Amino acid sequence: MSIRRVESERTRIRNHPERSVPEDAAEILASGQVAHVGFIAEGQPWVVPLSYHFDLQTPGVLYLHGSVRSRALEQLASGQTVCVTVTLIDGLVYSRKAMNHSMNYRSAMVFGHSKLIEDADLKFEIFDQMVQRYFPGRHVGEDYNPPTSDDMGATSLVEVTIDEWSGKARRGGPTGPEDAKDDALGSAGVIDLKG
Repeated sequence: MSIRRVESERTRIRNHPERSVPEDAAEILASGQVAHVGFIAEGQPWVVPLSYHFDLQTPGVLYLHGSVRSRALEQLASGQTVCVTVTLIDGLVYSRKAMNHSMNYRSAMVFGHSKLIEDADLKFEIFDQMVQRYFPGRHVGEDYNPPTSDDMGATSLVEVTIDEWSGKARRGGPTGPEDAKDDALGSAGVIDLKG
């Protein structure tokens, strides 16, 4: 399983190409909590937020989970291609000029193809890893009850094999024309959200 790490036309950053950070994509995916998943159903595009699992030890795949009644997971179970994005907001950037207000962020975009995971043991293993990722230190049988067969049957797990990814980040302060001038009207700076 090999992720295309060379920029392609679909992963090329067109706006602010200097912010391209494909080397950070795996870390962004490992740090995120919500994946926005894009797919086509009923002849139109959809984007839905889902919880997911990504492990730096197996960076060629990510897992999406939700209800068996989920339109997104139903479509993805059919094996269609998918686009998944994860964004981390690190700061709000305010400027002396309205147009130069911005955000410091890190984002990853993944293109891949999907398949339904039906093996019950593998599903349980991935779900347990997801719990560990979102709630470190919680253990099945100690901190929570194992899922019942009904619970497992009501939950879908889709594996996305990653074909390509890109990463983009904005870092730093405001870039307005008067932001560095102490005597200019207004104020400029960054509200740090990482802490």
